[in-house]
Amino acid sequence: MKMTRRFFALLLIIVAPLLLSVARVSGDKAKPSQYFAFVGTYTSKTDSKGIYSFHFDSDTGQLTSIAVAATTQDPSFLTIAPNEKYLYAVNELGEFDGKKSGAVTSYSLDPKLGKLSQLNQVPSGGADPCYVSFDGTGKYLLVANYSGGSVSTFPVASDGRIEPAAAFVQHSGSGPNKERQEGPHAHFIASSADNRFVFVVDLGLDEVVVYHFDAAKGWLIPNHPPFAKLAPGAGPRHLAFHANRKFAYVLSEVNSTVTAFAYDGKNGSFSTLQTLSTIPKDFKARNDTAEIVVHPSGKFLYASNRGHDSIAEFTIDPARGTLTLAGDFSTQGKEPRNFALDPTGKFLLAANQESNNIVVFRIDQSTGALTATGQISQVPAPVDIVFVPAK
Repeated sequence: MKMTRRFFALLLIIVAPLLLSVARVSGDKAKPSQYFAFVGTYTSKTDSKGIYSFHFDSDTGQLTSIAVAATTQDPSFLTIAPNEKYLYAVNELGEFDGKKSGAVTSYSLDPKLGKLSQLNQVPSGGADPCYVSFDGTGKYLLVANYSGGSVSTFPVASDGRIEPAAAFVQHSGSGPNKERQEGPHAHFIASSADNRFVFVVDLGLDEVVVYHFDAAKGWLIPNHPPFAKLAPGAGPRHLAFHANRKFAYVLSEVNSTVTAFAYDGKNGSFSTLQTLSTIPKDFKARNDTAEIVVHPSGKFLYASNRGHDSIAEFTIDPARGTLTLAGDFSTQGKEPRNFALDPTGKFLLAANQESNNIVVFRIDQSTGALTATGQISQVPAPVDIVFVPAK
């Protein structure tokens, strides 16, 4: 009896780690590792044709060019429908159909080949739309018009087509920087995690404008308080929430800073925690920030610098939400207008607009540091990168 117990105890010691290892491997294999990466570009001043497709392997970081997925004008920012059947692009145009408006275009997405087929195209409601996202239900597209200084919401039909606008709001006002803030410039729009609010980052007003969102009708209703204020002349561009939804981070383009906020989800309000520079103190040349992303782990925040041509990394205090600058990393190109983390959080892809390339970096999961993998893909004037699993 003693021998039997000892035998089984010894067997458990030997086998348990093996079983755990197998379980971990099986779990990893269950997660998607093969993706299509779609890249929005600027076509008006380059030889770009529109939206480009790539294959991305999240196991190796390999990014392989496939083809021009869709020929269209200035498809700068993209978003994927929650059901992953459709892709949407804003066409960053100053005029569309004879009006001062850009456009929004819908595409059906072939999950096996990564091909896009246009469904329809509608006016965005204002000039130069520069951001598009979905509300929490996946029933409405949210669009920010930069030069128009306005925002629109669009119902999306079950077949993926964009229907006429449900809401349109024109911002008004200006900021102290007469060159960059002569009027409102809506640069980012997204809904809250609970879909009760919609946040608009307006570069011209130095504000994060907050709306109550009527998810039944797609309406935008001014919130109380109606906005969070940034420093005069900051020129806020994009916003990123922490995974715990208690903190939010706003990247300001004009003064190259990131501001940490505590977020109150009950009333959609923001309280300033701190503001830090995204560039070294001794860097005196021109710089414009562009993109901001919080790592899925909630431990790191990244922001891109155009001019310094780098990705700034910050560590996040999980309890207080405050930031500490951890370093910066060259994007190995010019003007990183956008970057994206792959869905696994293992790689960062930097889209260098002026050097016409995408550079892949591996993310150290312990420190957040970036290391170039050597993977560099050529694409004309890349602006935005989105991923969808390859079926």
